[in-house]
Amino acid sequence: MVDAHQTFVIVGAGLAGAKAAETLRAEGFTGRVILIGDERDHPYERPPLSKGYLLGKDDRDSVFVHEPAWYASADIELHLGQPVVHLDRVARTVTLGDGTALTYDKLLLTTGAEPRRLRIPGTDLAGVHHLRRLAHAERLRGVLTSLGRDNGHLVIAGAGWIGLEVAAAAREYGAEVTIVEPEPTPLYAALGPELGGVFADLHREHGVRFHFGAKLTEIVGQDGMVLAARTDDGEEHPAHDVLAAIGAAPRTALAEAAGLTLAARADGGGIAVDAALRTSDPDVYAAGDCASAQHPTLGLRLRVEHWANALNGGPAAARSMLGQEVSYDRVPYFFSDQYDLGMEFSGHVAPGSYDEVVCRGDVGKREFIAFWLGRGAEGARVQAAMNVNVWDVTDTLQQLIRSARTVDPDRLADPSVPLESFLE
Repeated sequence: MVDAHQTFVIVGAGLAGAKAAETLRAEGFTGRVILIGDERDHPYERPPLSKGYLLGKDDRDSVFVHEPAWYASADIELHLGQPVVHLDRVARTVTLGDGTALTYDKLLLTTGAEPRRLRIPGTDLAGVHHLRRLAHAERLRGVLTSLGRDNGHLVIAGAGWIGLEVAAAAREYGAEVTIVEPEPTPLYAALGPELGGVFADLHREHGVRFHFGAKLTEIVGQDGMVLAARTDDGEEHPAHDVLAAIGAAPRTALAEAAGLTLAARADGGGIAVDAALRTSDPDVYAAGDCASAQHPTLGLRLRVEHWANALNGGPAAARSMLGQEVSYDRVPYFFSDQYDLGMEFSGHVAPGSYDEVVCRGDVGKREFIAFWLGRGAEGARVQAAMNVNVWDVTDTLQQLIRSARTVDPDRLADPSVPLESFLE
């Protein structure tokens, strides 16, 4: 039984933190719940920032996890616009930026991630952007509107998911777009070389220019404004604005200063947690983008930055804090929408960790399912799958990944063979 006089503190007021607070109340916890965020906005979801909200199709209120009045009605104490600057695990206190010290019985860290920065000259110019927070999206939406109206140029550093989604939005506004990417294809780390070309072709058809095998070395400006972006192969690209979309780093400074164990960089960094989302301190938990969890099904340590991990990880951590038996074994999942292409990805593959990619459907029409296979002594198994403009298959694909059953690659590639048959 959890004592009604206990205080549970959640540091990080994003989706994971907000859903954890909601779950504590839904599970009957009657103690004090304190949710702390360094942004002034109420907790919100991040996918719309590079999708519907950035495109102007979703209004601002639609991004929030709960109505603002919900927190008071659920007796959740909110401290917004307040960073936590110190964690004392011996005294069980967190100290806010204004000097307020709060005592906890259980602590959940959902501190998220922050965009990686370009370390080159010119990043202090007014036209250099990142996309992580609601304020970034608001600013970028205005920028894309202006670029589209004036036939302006946007240079994007990085052809990952954020870079491609912003490129798609920018083209819908009418802006000229150039993407600079050091790898030979978009999404090279996420999908490997086999499928990256699908997304390169999609964006080229919509007028995006790619510059592969290069990195930005300088952003050239005058009077504080961006004029061009230079790359390490001597090229110069005209630009009125530049977006740095080169990935995100887990926010672990608070945990590290407090002496909590961190995951190795090879595992994606982050705060190391077990399958119950407990850190090296039994009274401190972590979930969402900042946590590197031992995955009981996949058999590896994994840090996942995507929306579904925050949506499901926050509640799992809350139940673990309440003393329930938790084994967080969700199959990683994310989705993307670009122009008329919608996709969902389930599972996990790292570069070099798979043996073959098999597709069923029509790749040319962008209506297909791709399977990443690993081969062992007993045969091939599905490690990950991506459905592109093919819907209502995610549950089956995730069951197939979770089952670790051997599959015949030729039958897997045959659309006439029902997917469900691989689970029989």
